[in-house]
Amino acid sequence: MSYTLINEITLPVLPLRGIVVFPKMMLHFDVGRKKSIRAIHQAMNNNQLIFLSTQKDAMKSDPNVKDVFEIGVVAKVVQVLKESNDTTRVVIEGQYRAKVIEPVENKTCLCATVGEIAEPVHRKTVRELALIRTLKTQFEKYMELSPKLPPDIMYKVGLSSDSGELCDYVAGNVMLDISLKQMLLETINISDRIEALIDALQNEIYLLKIEQDILDKTKEKIDKSQKDYYLREQLHTIEEELGEDDSPSFEAHSLAEKIRSMNLSADVEETLLKECNKLEKMPYGSNEAAVIRTYIETCIELPWNISTEEIIDLPKVRKQLDKDHYGLDKVKERIIEQLAVRKLSDKAKGQIICFVGPPGVGKTSVAMSIAKAIGRKSARISLGGVKDEAEIRGHRRTYIGSMPGRIMSAIKQCKSNNPLLILDEIDKLSNDYKGDPTSALLEVLDSEQNFAFVDHYIDLPFDLSNVMFITTANDYDAIPTPLLDRMEVIELSSYTAVEKLNIAKKHLIPKQLEINGLTKKNFKLTDKAIYALIEGYTKEAGVRTLERVLASLMRKAAVSIIENPDSVVRITDKDLEKYLGPIKYLNDEKSKKNEIGVVNGLAYTSVGGTLLPIECAVMPGSGKLELTGSLGDVMQESAKTAVSYIRTVSEKYAIDPDFYKDYDIHIHAPEGATPKDGPSAGVTMALALYSALTSNPVRYDFAMTGEITLLGKVLPIGGLREKSMAAYRAKIKNVIIPKDNERDIVELDTAVKEYINFIPVSSVDEIISLATVKTRKITNKNVDVVIQPPKSIGKRVEVTQ
Repeated sequence: MSYTLINEITLPVLPLRGIVVFPKMMLHFDVGRKKSIRAIHQAMNNNQLIFLSTQKDAMKSDPNVKDVFEIGVVAKVVQVLKESNDTTRVVIEGQYRAKVIEPVENKTCLCATVGEIAEPVHRKTVRELALIRTLKTQFEKYMELSPKLPPDIMYKVGLSSDSGELCDYVAGNVMLDISLKQMLLETINISDRIEALIDALQNEIYLLKIEQDILDKTKEKIDKSQKDYYLREQLHTIEEELGEDDSPSFEAHSLAEKIRSMNLSADVEETLLKECNKLEKMPYGSNEAAVIRTYIETCIELPWNISTEEIIDLPKVRKQLDKDHYGLDKVKERIIEQLAVRKLSDKAKGQIICFVGPPGVGKTSVAMSIAKAIGRKSARISLGGVKDEAEIRGHRRTYIGSMPGRIMSAIKQCKSNNPLLILDEIDKLSNDYKGDPTSALLEVLDSEQNFAFVDHYIDLPFDLSNVMFITTANDYDAIPTPLLDRMEVIELSSYTAVEKLNIAKKHLIPKQLEINGLTKKNFKLTDKAIYALIEGYTKEAGVRTLERVLASLMRKAAVSIIENPDSVVRITDKDLEKYLGPIKYLNDEKSKKNEIGVVNGLAYTSVGGTLLPIECAVMPGSGKLELTGSLGDVMQESAKTAVSYIRTVSEKYAIDPDFYKDYDIHIHAPEGATPKDGPSAGVTMALALYSALTSNPVRYDFAMTGEITLLGKVLPIGGLREKSMAAYRAKIKNVIIPKDNERDIVELDTAVKEYINFIPVSSVDEIISLATVKTRKITNKNVDVVIQPPKSIGKRVEVTQ
């Protein structure tokens, strides 16, 4: 950029930091550097003129002429005032633009030869007039957004007619960056200078608008907060007068008083009072305050020191249990024992009891009856399908929507710290990536640890040692081993027909009569009809289906009574098909004839015991062993063991020793769609194979169960109670059991023991001699005659005994 310089003159130089001075600009500032003060004094001693230029680097404390911009302003020092702190305040007035020609050496201060930059001569064009008008408009907008500027500035701008002076005046009064102001100072062409200034103003206006929006929003929030504060204070005063104060402070004090009155332990009280202090400092209506309030209220609602008084009257308890349930003598006796111990000693911690049995035999209802008999409050917790640890231990308060676990929720619901909690379906617990609820229950069901149970939400130790836990399960094998170790298992067996009859007459029929609006006068059901219902329309260990069938009968009876109000519905066993249709279930498939290769086995399922016939067929082939009927791995291994055992005794029983190579063996368990597994069918398979190979029929009035070894020993099995019940229902008189299970006969139902002849055995040889009918007698083991497998497979042979 070229400049025309006129009137060269040597003047003292005053470096400026953070300031750009324009011509015709009046400005006052403080001067502290000694060289600068001497430069001002030298100017006052001469013609009051001084050259002002901005430092290139404002941080430099001792600049020289080369450290300032070449273009500056020659100004007149109007006034000098001496301040008390070694500073001098000066008032200057800008005269004209000038450029440093060369520095001048001076020991007193900075000096330089400068030349005045001549203002270009120009004529105002229409475009320049438009630029001036735009500049004034933009500056007016800037003034509106920048309240720091005095209002008379706009007045002077309006009166200004010279383009250059107007531009310099506006640039001097606008808060622009130093580099941008220096650029405007160095721009000599007036049109270019105005355009640059307009651009700078537009940018500043945009920034000021954004700042104003931010300030407005902030002010609005502050104003709203202040308004809310004043309104809350006024409301607080009004509510105090009315006695209806619910402010956080009042609420926190109220909760704290409740906590102090509860006689809690020191640690628990201290923790809850800290939460009250937090609540008191929370703003009204905040989310965090709601979370803390809910937590404190939940903790206060827990029965920390509230117990239900037990009334342990053993005769009364017996009477209540007998009234509510028929049979279940062993269960009732165990409960009576535990209550007797609790009455003698308050320190006795109750053993956790687990009722295991098929569905519908009264496990849950017995537990509820116990609570009713002793006057304890009770709650039922269903654990079926629970797979999240938080369901037991609760969710931590950091999560949205957190809540206590099921244990603490049940305690809160009972409003007592010594209720009876029923953990239903404990064998159906599951687990996934969220945790293992089984592990969470280990502490709950351990009387040595649960005195300080900590729920994740409550986060305070709570004593569960006074809680009486009763758990229920259908499948013993599905209960996790660590939980089994903490519980005393009491098995509930299937009901006999006699027991079902009594349960129906004493409990189910009265209940359904009331539900269906009938009475004993207009609805009668004979005992034979109930027996027929049990045998022909239900197939279950418990009585749930029986209750549904009874309800169905009563609904049909209700229709008849509505149509003929004076009628009395009396149902006998012969009327059942009329009301319920054909018989749905026949007795378990028990053959009435002795058959070859067919043996009555006994199996245990989750719904009770069942009769499991095993069929074996032998046919010419290549030695294949076919196992069908949805047999599990263990059952398939039992079949292979049976084959190997028969091979070892083939000579003894005159069986072709090569039968396993020359014949195909097919072992089948009927109801092929039903999965089956377990080792207890080993003796059944061995006898069926023996019968098929020797053509000796098996007696139809025998059933058996037991695990087999390669040497023919019979090992003990489980589920004898359920299996014997299945034989009882099938009206089988003789049941062969392992010798080691003989001791379990004592625990069987009296009706079963009276009807069935239990035969303990220790080897398969004994079973063969007991359960088969010898059609071919071998008097000499070393005879040359060898019995071949029969050619006609599946042939029924009837043998009279």
